[in-house]
Amino acid sequence: MRSCSLCRWAVLGAMAALGLRHIDNNLYTQVGLVLLVGLAAKNGILIVEFARQMRSQGMTAREAAVEAARLRIRPILMTSFAFIIGVLPLVMATGAGAVSRQALGTAVFGGMLGVTFLGINFTPALYVLLQGRKARHEAGGNVQHDAPGDTRNS
Repeated sequence: MRSCSLCRWAVLGAMAALGLRHIDNNLYTQVGLVLLVGLAAKNGILIVEFARQMRSQGMTAREAAVEAARLRIRPILMTSFAFIIGVLPLVMATGAGAVSRQALGTAVFGGMLGVTFLGINFTPALYVLLQGRKARHEAGGNVQHDAPGDTRNS
């Protein structure tokens, strides 16, 4: 499963936080977005990799996704909240250079909140959805037929 959907949640959370604080999208917020992509991918990989292992043990996609999410929610929440609390000093920075620290901290703070809450809920669902599509495709249910008059495969 691709983790780009998690990156979307990260960007959505970051842009919402920046909008609430009336901070523009500048170089510092973009550095924060790059950081968020890696952290969002890490969270998705943790759940999907456990689900794949459980699938190989004979579970259905749904059972594997639920079990993987249940097993990995605690480590994901612990690392996410530690990171979120760790960037609070950037969000509330004052003094010289405070605007750049606030921009970076706000983007990362909001993005991690978005990834944590939305990603945990949607990653297992997307895993099940994509596994179902993969199974249908492998079973031949998603075969594409040539258009009439198409001579490329003749």
